[in-house]
Amino acid sequence: MATLTLAGAISSSAAVKSPRFPLAKKFRYTSKIIQCTAREERCGCMDSCCSFKEMRNVACGMLAAWALTAASPVFAANQRLPPLSTESNRCERAFVGNTIGQANGVYDKPLDLRFCDFTNEKSNLKGKSLAAALMSDAKFDGADMTEVVMSKAYAVGASFKGVDFSNAVIDRVNFGKANLQGAVFKNTVLSGSTFDNAQLQDAVFEDTIIGYIDLQKLCTNSTINEQGRAELGCR
Repeated sequence: MATLTLAGAISSSAAVKSPRFPLAKKFRYTSKIIQCTAREERCGCMDSCCSFKEMRNVACGMLAAWALTAASPVFAANQRLPPLSTESNRCERAFVGNTIGQANGVYDKPLDLRFCDFTNEKSNLKGKSLAAALMSDAKFDGADMTEVVMSKAYAVGASFKGVDFSNAVIDRVNFGKANLQGAVFKNTVLSGSTFDNAQLQDAVFEDTIIGYIDLQKLCTNSTINEQGRAELGCR
């Protein structure tokens, strides 16, 4: 079956069955509407002046809070990662997942799953939010990861052999050098994700929802077999 592009995803009957997230959402704002500076305004205690300063301080505080929560940890392949978490239960935290900011990868504390072994995990990862998770060198072989949300996750060098990603949201994930042999991306959103030097032999891309530019990049991966290329619509 043909792969769906994002342009036609809204009207498609193969819509993602996992929790709905906007495929494309743009925010417009003017950066100079409010100027937040350390310079003290010198004015008398006239009502209008004091009211303006109070309103400006409140607005600046709101903008600062928005900037902190909107920031998201996107790591490039050559970027230095934070030190490995020393929490004794850091791997088990995947079974709870990231409960805030699923689409934007915002978190209250990092979800560090590096070097964890989830081989053949069939129940505890299904439908979880692993947004912004650090997953490099972890093993998920044979796991059921249907309907997971992996926005802005870093999965360089991880192993996902035979993983079922059906109905999942795989948004802006770095799969560089990952092993995805036999992975199932049926009815899966693959927007903005990268697969540089990833192994994709026998991967299933039936009804995958992917942007045209992302599709062009994915089709350059020579490990995808003929059936996978046909499902994606590679030329």
